[in-house]
Amino acid sequence: MTTPPTTSAVLSVAPLGMPWETLDPFLFCVHHDDAYPPGNGRHGPDPALLAGRQMGADFSGQAGWSMYHGEQVPGFPAHPHRGFETVTIVRQGRVDHSDSLGAGARFGGGDVQWLTAGRGIVHAEMFPLLRTDQPNPLELFQIWLNLPADSKMVAPHFTMFWSQHIPRHRFADDAGRATEVVCIAGPLPTPDGALQPLAPPPDSWASRAPADVAIWTLRLAPGARWTLPAAAGHGTRRKLYFFAGRTLAIDGQAVPMRSGVEVKAGVAVTLVNGDEPAELLMLQGRPIGEPVAQYGPFVMNTEQELRQAFDDYRRTQFGGWPWPDAAPVHGDDATRFARHADGKTERHTAQDEGAATP
Repeated sequence: MTTPPTTSAVLSVAPLGMPWETLDPFLFCVHHDDAYPPGNGRHGPDPALLAGRQMGADFSGQAGWSMYHGEQVPGFPAHPHRGFETVTIVRQGRVDHSDSLGAGARFGGGDVQWLTAGRGIVHAEMFPLLRTDQPNPLELFQIWLNLPADSKMVAPHFTMFWSQHIPRHRFADDAGRATEVVCIAGPLPTPDGALQPLAPPPDSWASRAPADVAIWTLRLAPGARWTLPAAAGHGTRRKLYFFAGRTLAIDGQAVPMRSGVEVKAGVAVTLVNGDEPAELLMLQGRPIGEPVAQYGPFVMNTEQELRQAFDDYRRTQFGGWPWPDAAPVHGDDATRFARHADGKTERHTAQDEGAATP
């Protein structure tokens, strides 16, 4: 890690690992970018391509993709969570969600799922290879956002942000070079006024205005200059993840590609791109500032609460598993949909035209 001079808006620069290092209130961030091959007609790769992989725990990136914990279909079969939230941004491909509440969804192409685990949920996240005649690229971010102590045991809940409803804005510099910002959380100042994001789940730390949570993705055209506006909140921290491109200057400091950069949140910071398109993820928020006791998929405040989480899961399975297997896939149709635990269904066509039905 490098620490710039105190006069710089750049506080630290460090290489991106696996997962990416985060700041409170965030717990975890991972970027999956998998060049999956054509499917075998059963939503997975040709079995011949699985040779040499550690099946059930394949994070190898062999041939440009991993099976993760999947055996026939890539992804993450049924596993529990308690005490935090997952924000899953699927930029390419499809993800199939299934959970212990009986809810299911297929989403992708810029959609975001925001899941509050609260007192406990079991879910599966599978990556079906739907195309059999061409590759099935998948790219996503999964971000874990902590819950404060008074929300650790709320009822689990998931919200879908469909791509066509997520606010975004195209800024142009004096030379007309574009910076595109996708606003998943946190208002985005623009010359025409603040762009308001979709509402996060009601019990999220992000639903509290003083928490100043923001999740944005940035794409700068070659040579683009853009000023990241100052955060509004007191005590807010902010980190930029430069994950695609070649060269980038942040407040005049050259930053290598694949770097995590903490910047001062309370000041505007100028970004100047090099000669290739650059992409960044920004995570921002006021720290929760509470003790964190974490073991795998459970995040509580004390060791006793962690032990209770394990005891509760062994006893109740957080409601049980209503699906026929641990890695459900929702058929061959690429249509995006969400079926909530209360029976509400949302369905969206390949042309991104959507409607909600009771």
